Amino acid sequence: MIEVRGLTKYYGDILAIDHLDFTVERGRIYGFLGPNGAGKTTTMNIMTGCLAATEGTVVIDGHDIFEDPKEAKRQIGYLPEQPPLYLEMTPAEYLTFVAEAKGVPRAKRAAEVERVLERCSLEGMKDRLMRNLSKGYRQRVGLAQALIGDPPVVILDEPTVGLDPKQIIEIRDLIRSLGEKHTVILSSHILSEIRAVCDHILIISHGRLVASDTPEALMRRSQGMDHLRLTLRGDRARVEKALAAIAGVETVTFGEPEEAGALAVSLECSTDCREAVFFALAEIRTPILAMARERVNLEAVFLELTDDEQPPAGADTGGEDDEDERAEEPPTLDVDAMMQAKEAADDDSDL
Repeated sequence: MIEVRGLTKYYGDILAIDHLDFTVERGRIYGFLGPNGAGKTTTMNIMTGCLAATEGTVVIDGHDIFEDPKEAKRQIGYLPEQPPLYLEMTPAEYLTFVAEAKGVPRAKRAAEVERVLERCSLEGMKDRLMRNLSKGYRQRVGLAQALIGDPPVVILDEPTVGLDPKQIIEIRDLIRSLGEKHTVILSSHILSEIRAVCDHILIISHGRLVASDTPEALMRRSQGMDHLRLTLRGDRARVEKALAAIAGVETVTFGEPEEAGALAVSLECSTDCREAVFFALAEIRTPILAMARERVNLEAVFLELTDDEQPPAGADTGGEDDEDERAEEPPTLDVDAMMQAKEAADDDSDL
């Protein structure tokens, strides 16, 4: 559905995106992950045609975003991190305006607006001024505008940022339902959200792609060591000697016990050594009060893949978010400011 090849973006001498290559398959939900300043928002802005690239190509359903931008953009619905709303409008008025801007035929416009209002559970709010809506409902309006025209690709940049837990759950459910009909790319800093919603994960660091796989495959790939946490009751010296003698046990670490008179032990094993641990401790008559196996989670995988990444020459290493990258982008048109300037000019001419 989407093919990105050799995508590169410089801001002056700063390299924000470094020859990105990836593909997005039809009908799946992709999570787009990366530390602050990794280039996620810049990549999304280029993919949606909001920003030019220095090098490379982006093809959306067979249409090059640079060579055939009009047709490529028809395939995309985009929700930026800050929803592009006119707060003096109602959701119904705003979505009608968006439908007209997207070229929805006049005869179908009202039905299309009703469809997205219902899809985003906005029927009861459609006639309220958007300045009076909560952040959660404004986010829903932003999502509704991305769905106008029923585009096959929906790109969402931090759709749940700033929402309360109930609103986050509602938006997640909505995104899951979008995956039944649309190809979805979701950028988020909330790794549990990515794990809960996405079929595939793309991780970038310093503008480079460092991983592209399913959540399960990424975690399997990073499960080099097995971790065991034990709570025991026994003599520390005897326990340490017995555990260190087990084949596959690499390290034995003692921590602060939660129970008085108990031992808290952490093991790193190169194999699954739970049975061997059980029998070794039984042999020295040391009771096991608790044993838990720690599995690698997505957070650990993310840190492993991004912490060791060195920035390419000329990259921005200031650690700032993508908002700094956007600071050098061409300014967008501020309609309200333009109207105020025109009125001021008219007043001056009357004088």
